[in-house]
Amino acid sequence: MQVIPSIAMVETYTRLLLIAPYSLFRSHFSHLTQRNPSTLSKPLATLLVLEILNYRLLPLYRYEGKNKSLMYDVTKIVAALKGKRGDHRVFRLAENLCMNLLLSLRDFFSVKKEGKGPTEFTETLNRIAIFSLAVIIKTRGIAESEHLQYLPAMVEQILSSSQHTWSDKTLRYFPPVLRDTLVGRTDKRGVAIQAWQQAETTVINQCTQLLSPSADPSYVVTYLSHSFPQHRQYLCAGAWILMHGHPESINSANLARVLREFSPEEVTANIYTMVDVLLHHIHLLPLDILVLALIDRDDDQHALRIAISLLDRQELQQRLKSFFLSRGSPEHWLYPGIFKRVDLQKALGNHLSWKDRFPVIFDDIAARLLPVIPLVVYRLIENDATEHAERVLVMYKQLLAYHPLRFTFVRDILAYFYGHLPGKLIVRILSVLDIPKIPFSESFPQHIALSNSSTCPPPDYFASLLLGLVNNVIPPLSSSSKSGSILDASYLSARSPPNKIPTSNQSGHTNVSEIQKSFYQIQDPGTYTQLVLETAAIELLSLPVSASQIVASLVQIVIHIQSTLIQSNNGLHGTSNGSGQTSVLPTSPSGGSTDSMNASRSAVPISGFNTSNFVSRSGYTSQQLSCLLIQACGLLLAQLPQDFHIQLYLEVSRLVKESWWLTDGEQSPSELDSAVNYALLDPTWAAQDNTSTAIGNVVGLLHSFFSNLPQEWLEGAHLMIKQLRPINSVAMLRIAFRIIGPLLPRLANAHTLFNKTLSLLLGAMVDVFGKTAQPSVPAQASEIIDLIDFLHHVVHYEGQGGPVQPTSKARPEVLVLFSRALESLRPDVQHLLSHLTTDVNSSIYASTHPKLVQNPMS
Repeated sequence: MQVIPSIAMVETYTRLLLIAPYSLFRSHFSHLTQRNPSTLSKPLATLLVLEILNYRLLPLYRYEGKNKSLMYDVTKIVAALKGKRGDHRVFRLAENLCMNLLLSLRDFFSVKKEGKGPTEFTETLNRIAIFSLAVIIKTRGIAESEHLQYLPAMVEQILSSSQHTWSDKTLRYFPPVLRDTLVGRTDKRGVAIQAWQQAETTVINQCTQLLSPSADPSYVVTYLSHSFPQHRQYLCAGAWILMHGHPESINSANLARVLREFSPEEVTANIYTMVDVLLHHIHLLPLDILVLALIDRDDDQHALRIAISLLDRQELQQRLKSFFLSRGSPEHWLYPGIFKRVDLQKALGNHLSWKDRFPVIFDDIAARLLPVIPLVVYRLIENDATEHAERVLVMYKQLLAYHPLRFTFVRDILAYFYGHLPGKLIVRILSVLDIPKIPFSESFPQHIALSNSSTCPPPDYFASLLLGLVNNVIPPLSSSSKSGSILDASYLSARSPPNKIPTSNQSGHTNVSEIQKSFYQIQDPGTYTQLVLETAAIELLSLPVSASQIVASLVQIVIHIQSTLIQSNNGLHGTSNGSGQTSVLPTSPSGGSTDSMNASRSAVPISGFNTSNFVSRSGYTSQQLSCLLIQACGLLLAQLPQDFHIQLYLEVSRLVKESWWLTDGEQSPSELDSAVNYALLDPTWAAQDNTSTAIGNVVGLLHSFFSNLPQEWLEGAHLMIKQLRPINSVAMLRIAFRIIGPLLPRLANAHTLFNKTLSLLLGAMVDVFGKTAQPSVPAQASEIIDLIDFLHHVVHYEGQGGPVQPTSKARPEVLVLFSRALESLRPDVQHLLSHLTTDVNSSIYASTHPKLVQNPMS
């Protein structure tokens, strides 16, 4: 006999684990079985562990980066049970936990480390795994290039035993890299229907004996012992046909007994094979799987309507009300009352409870809908049924309050469907959140209320958003930093939540992040730092204006921020630059020349930007703050979908091409060279003497942006150089190298992308120094010796896969690229690059490269 644990005791210990996890993250299941081998052979113990993980500790596992390992542990339980008769309750709970885990992942995951054979997932989990990959790749990108190479094999593992294809409406929202992998899959449903037609006579005969109102109960045993597996998968289809629209016309008791004796895998197969088998007593089937199966058949005109009608049923709504009454507050750690146990059959229905003796702790069929409802909303939006999506969100708003990942759901759905959501639906999606606890900007609600307006919020709104990131997300400057410079302020990676919230800033001012909020108060997304960053992203994704308007506003702030801050503060926070510069700062990098003081070229404060107390609210000097705001802007843009990235690249290339000191024909080559060299220094240097430039600031913005992007998305930056070409001056060539060049070392292990980026820069060089090039000002090869040195260094860095060693060699593929480019370059530039060719007679690198020595190439 097993001791039934008290629900109050379980809840108390769970709350303690949230506050102080200690050794929680040793593998739950292996640790339990080592300590007490018989523990997990007892259903009650397994159920209890799974309930605690699914309904209480899931966000903590994600916060600590342990959700992948937990997923692999739970998958083993699912794999062991899916073909076993009975054990439906443990299996379905484990499967539901896996659904939540898959949808909680923020980065790319593998399903089998050895990369062979089908995954251990079930049909349901396979489908959710693909969808989860789609959301991750589209909204967060693929961080490492080798994951791209692994993707086709992994998709094959996931779908090797699946009959599933996706509708065109779903595929059109998938990211291209995943869509291209899936698009060739064959729809096997026609074959399935043929198999049904062949088996129909036998199936109907068996179902008549089993399910007629006067059926002999003993036939249940006969059916289970003697029916063939290929016929059993059509049991529900046969039952539906025999109903003739009257569910009371069949023996529901016999049907329930047989389904209970099936393996979980067979029950799932029944539902997916003939998904339109709908029993009036929906509690006979796993409701969550039934709804998932229906929405996965959205290319059938009836499927979504049936799913909506199921979710709308009065019986289900009544069950939800019972769940809310018995569960108490969604924030269970703050709930002062004593939780009540729920009757097993009321909580789980006939199919999952049947002979089970073990009472529930947290599990409930209503709670099992938590990972399903967001997927229903996704599918409805894909099918342009936004009114139905809104209705589901209204109907299930109270249930979604219990969702462990509701903040992530809001962020992901806004990013995944960016540009396709009507304003009314966006407001409804935002209402899923616990609004008072989210640090939205003060003016954000009024901008959202104008859902039909195309008027962009004022610069003050965007600047305040960036100031919030400086105060709560960007690491504070060291107290030893000298005025106006950033010495070791590393970029924050938004890919993993920071472990430490900044507690103070330069001036000692207190900010919101100093309030140390425990994890259990911000389970999703995990820390206050992450909450502020992702809230800012949600705001921009929700605004009723285009991505181009938002990007243009942010870039204008970046261009003018230093002059605006210093002028608005009357120079009190700035320092003189030694050249007698007035408070009206020139955009020219020459600092104090007579020409640069021309009124038409002077920096002016940003129109509509109210900077009152802006600097004092940060605790930094105006020079420091201007640099940190640029850094914050890059970090924020990196959190947004690629629609914003494209607009950023277009805006930057436009600004560079229109820069007056690049287009002004009166400037001498030496002055232009000085200007461009200065502009390409880190903007933090310019901040020290108040000579910030437009190009210097946008280059700093791009580098902050790039440092927070996954590798897969870096290829988009090529658009900028393509927009600048043909490049007609050394000045513009330097800007191209300064923008894209720093990416090359980061791509040392992503050879294909490295080659593409290098080819782009070599093409830009040909524009200026090609045999037929006609630059605006005649250029000498000696002017770009530093760029040539950079190319020599970076190709050896990539060949080595890290810092250059005496033995480092450029890869043969890279030497081939240079050989092709040299054919178009002038002889004087060819000479400078002659070592980087495949000619073993002129290139020391080629002559010492084993592959090239064996196969000399011209």
